[in-house]
Amino acid sequence: MNLVIVGLNHKSATVEIREKLSYSDEILGDSLKALCGSYGVNECVILSTCNRVEISAVSSDIEKGVWEVKRFLAESSKIPLEELDEHLYVHKGQDAVRHLFRVAAGLDSMVVGEPQILGQVKDAYGNAVHFDTAGVVLNKLYHKTFSVAKRIRTETRIGAAAVSISFAAVELGKKIFGDITGKTVMLIGAGEMAELAARHFLNAGVREIMITNRTYERAVELSRTFNGTAIMLREFPHFLKEVDIVVASTASPKFIIKPEMVREVMRERKYAPMFFIDISVPRNIDPLVNNVDGSYVYDVDDLENVVNANLKERSKEAGEAETIIDEEIDVFYQWVKSLNVVPTIIALKNSFNDIRKSEMQKAFSMMNDDLTDKQRETIDAMTVAIIKKILHNPVQHLKREADTVDGDFYIEASRKLFDLSEELDKQKKAQNSED
Repeated sequence: MNLVIVGLNHKSATVEIREKLSYSDEILGDSLKALCGSYGVNECVILSTCNRVEISAVSSDIEKGVWEVKRFLAESSKIPLEELDEHLYVHKGQDAVRHLFRVAAGLDSMVVGEPQILGQVKDAYGNAVHFDTAGVVLNKLYHKTFSVAKRIRTETRIGAAAVSISFAAVELGKKIFGDITGKTVMLIGAGEMAELAARHFLNAGVREIMITNRTYERAVELSRTFNGTAIMLREFPHFLKEVDIVVASTASPKFIIKPEMVREVMRERKYAPMFFIDISVPRNIDPLVNNVDGSYVYDVDDLENVVNANLKERSKEAGEAETIIDEEIDVFYQWVKSLNVVPTIIALKNSFNDIRKSEMQKAFSMMNDDLTDKQRETIDAMTVAIIKKILHNPVQHLKREADTVDGDFYIEASRKLFDLSEELDKQKKAQNSED
């Protein structure tokens, strides 16, 4: 199975790099189609979150597939490949399966065990299905990924006590103020991240929550849920002077809070401290706001220091989750083995048998009628036995190596050495006609 995952995350790239590589809903469809069209991969899924951008792809040539995905990322982000490459990680074959299982289970997240990533992985797969870029391999892989994540949530306590980027933001607020009881919070953006932040802030004892959003109706809806105050987006600057903590999580591609705005607010507040948490990618708050007296700006990269405290508590559960992943990889690769090895072995046998029949027919035609039917049958049986013995060892090696780390290499090498592409195409056409 020529599966590759190429991407970057909060560990390998700064927020400045990640925001250049984010794929909004508006461009996702075209991006998926381009990747499976202009860049020549067979199947693809794009996962784009504030902390990671990853592409899962299936290619007929695994090394070429890696190169094409890297080229796509560089061209779509307008970052030179030689510059981008140092931030990218690459997973192939079984390693790629393990990585996707770990991502969906929250084991590779900034906050280990956070549940939001599974929904984001499901959305990414759903988009690929919608735009017809997920085929046999990715369909099977992602459905297996979801079942593995569910098993980990059920059999371990990795998700005990809701932990998320929003929760990390609340914890950081406590460290800044010592106590956030009685503070006023403004949420700019009313999506899932904002809703989670509101729940955590209320549990921590904040006095009031103001909510503003591009769609005012959504702000009203969320404010009713949390007994907060809804504000029109264009009016939120007028209310900043009343706010102690600002959490920005919108999809805006531009800064919506700038230094000059905050300077005026701080004068009105007589420089009482303000805490800005920017959990958006691209960022919503100009980093230069941090230079304004009394204001403190933290982005998603800064949250990593907060979440490190959770790692020790969750290490045991993460270890149990890794054991489950090991088991599930073995199960998944039984299917992979049948997907790749069986068609390859059939194509290998068909190819040799076609050569056998062709050469035997040539020999018979040269002999005219000198052979009896019994002699022809004997020669036919002999050539069948020869082909069977020649292929015995290669076939056994393919079966043994199929579900190992090097399995993809042996399968691909066999297909290239014996030029089996035509035979494999025949199998695909036959299968499609049956479907």
